[in-house]
Amino acid sequence: MANEPNNSRARGAVRQAAKATTAAVRRGADRHQVTLKQKSQSWWRHNISTAKEALSRLLQTPLPTLMTLAVLAIALTLPGVMYLALKNINALSLQWQSGPRVSLYLQASLPDDEAQRFSQQLLLRSDLQAVELISKDQGLYDFKKTSGMADIFEYIKGNPLPAVVVVQPVEQTPVALNKLQQEFSVMPEVAEVVLDIEWVKRLAAFVEVANRIVVVLGALLALAVLLVVGNTIRLIIENRRDEILVAKLVGATDAWIRRPFLYTGFWFGLLGGALALLLMGVSLVLITEPVKQLVGLYQSGFALQSLAPQEALALLLSGVLLGLLGARLAVGQHLAEIEPR
Repeated sequence: MANEPNNSRARGAVRQAAKATTAAVRRGADRHQVTLKQKSQSWWRHNISTAKEALSRLLQTPLPTLMTLAVLAIALTLPGVMYLALKNINALSLQWQSGPRVSLYLQASLPDDEAQRFSQQLLLRSDLQAVELISKDQGLYDFKKTSGMADIFEYIKGNPLPAVVVVQPVEQTPVALNKLQQEFSVMPEVAEVVLDIEWVKRLAAFVEVANRIVVVLGALLALAVLLVVGNTIRLIIENRRDEILVAKLVGATDAWIRRPFLYTGFWFGLLGGALALLLMGVSLVLITEPVKQLVGLYQSGFALQSLAPQEALALLLSGVLLGLLGARLAVGQHLAEIEPR
């Protein structure tokens, strides 16, 4: 019985010591807890080091890397060159053509002062950017000068030609021009409306076809980029099979193993896009002088246009996205096949 108080005191001391130990452990765990900021910094450091290592591995095999980049650059350059050609054709057509014009043949009985008043009224319209009046006398003079049939008017009394008002609309789409033609045709001063819209339709059809060709060719070559990057990444995975097996044996996650190959695809896309921009620049320099001589024969000051900064950035981003996508597809397909047994 005398030992019971001693035993109770011993058990109490043990419990207090256990509580103190637990509290110390908790305080130590609190002191060593990893914060979100530290996790984020560690994640960034790992990604940067992985990206550098992926670039270093590519530089260690310069010839295969250069051959792959050349294929990617050519695949990205072809649709880029077509887009650039279409852009310059549009600019050249706008310079050579002032736009579609609508010819309003006025009533033959309309006096000259009424024709002048009518043309001045048209100048006040916001949907017209230019109005030109060709009087009866001016029209007769121009006809005699250009037709070579001046003698025929010796047998005709008076001037049979009407005054003509030539207007240039602001909106030059086929729908807007047809609407404007219908509006002018009901005016009492106008006898006939002639709209030269055929070349507008031809140009619009040509631009539409060219745009479709660029889109189709771009899609096919984008698929080619995916295949090239995917096949290259597959070969790299096969060459590093033993390294991947060891990493999986020690508990590495698929995301950790996948990351270096994604950065390899990133570098392929970025460097391939940069090389494509270089090839486009060289091509533009090579054809600038012949084009300048050609347009000089037509007394035109047209100059070739290069890619705008946002267009060049779009090409680079397209290369990066295609490189990442090709790498992601290849890694997702072949990494699952490598498992330790």
